[in-house]
Amino acid sequence: MSDYRTTETVPPKRRGGASTIVIVLVVIAAIVGVLFATGFWSADVKNDGALPQVSVKGGELPNVDLNSKEVVVGTKKTEVEVPKVKTETETVDVPTVGVKK
Repeated sequence: MSDYRTTETVPPKRRGGASTIVIVLVVIAAIVGVLFATGFWSADVKNDGALPQVSVKGGELPNVDLNSKEVVVGTKKTEVEVPKVKTETETVDVPTVGVKK
């Protein structure tokens, strides 16, 4: 019979810093996508961008007007039923525990 046991240990795989950065960027992109998809953000492009011509002058970036909705936080007066708790003092018999000699 063969002995398949081994004494070698396999070190656990560790994620590098690059995979953490990729995960953070994907989460940020997903949040931005949700904000645009729900209409919380909207972007109006005024003119199209252009690639640079074969010259020293660079290209033009598109002119974008970004509109975001405003979140309003505040308070208002509203009547709500609130239970009131009242306490009273009464004399009652309470069991006691003692030790005799």
